Amino acid sequence: MPLLFIASLAALFATWVVAEPFLIERRRAKLRSRPFPEKWREILERRVPYARLLPRDLRRQLEGHMQVFLAEKSFAGCGGLEISDEVRVTIAAQACLLILNRRTDYYPSLTQILVYPGAFIIERLRAEPSGVLQEQRQALSGESWTHGQVVVSWEDALEGAAIVDDGRNVVIHEFAHQLDQQKGYANGAPWLGRRDRYARWSQVMLAEFARLQQQAAIGEASLFSHYGASSPAEFFAVVSEVFFEQPREMAAMHPALYDELRTFYRVDPATFATIGA
Repeated sequence: MPLLFIASLAALFATWVVAEPFLIERRRAKLRSRPFPEKWREILERRVPYARLLPRDLRRQLEGHMQVFLAEKSFAGCGGLEISDEVRVTIAAQACLLILNRRTDYYPSLTQILVYPGAFIIERLRAEPSGVLQEQRQALSGESWTHGQVVVSWEDALEGAAIVDDGRNVVIHEFAHQLDQQKGYANGAPWLGRRDRYARWSQVMLAEFARLQQQAAIGEASLFSHYGASSPAEFFAVVSEVFFEQPREMAAMHPALYDELRTFYRVDPATFATIGA
């Protein structure tokens, strides 16, 4: 009897493992097929003008992805911030730009978005050259953690959404990190879909990263924030911001890099219509 019971449990478990992805996708398809709430659409139009740049098919995709994202991810207000539909929709719209046209599991490691009213303070221990650990306080606008959370400043998320062409967007930055971190750590090399793509990706990324490091070292201006020179992971997040917000400039000044990101994200922002067109 115990052996039969164990065998039955094993069979049930195997059935669940096989069926779970199908059931999840069926639930997600049902969410995507629902009418997009008019209240959310009003927030999207008012707070995220980038959505007006999108061709009609991508706009519909964005709204469908948002419905899944908002059903599956929880939001928590920090520092006295109250979570409203305004907060949820504005952040979700920017996060879902990164998964358009791509096979996606909707940031599978992410369970919660923590939102502060403005920049938040973190304390970390940093090793000095002497080996002494020094406590360091930093004010941040966002951070992506590997254990299921993204932290963002609402003030910066609003500004990033409102100004669509300055190459600075904290939500895009942190959710690019989430894509990079799906393997458990961030190194600037997210899953590209095929292993044979990494040779070209590494060649282009390392060359552009080295170029930015040199520009940062001598104080030379760049299309990219010098913060991207701090590590390959930060470089990927920084250039992702610019890819979506200053695509024509990037395509002209860094064509090989733009081509790699266009292939990865499976969209071509340089071809989007201008706002108001």
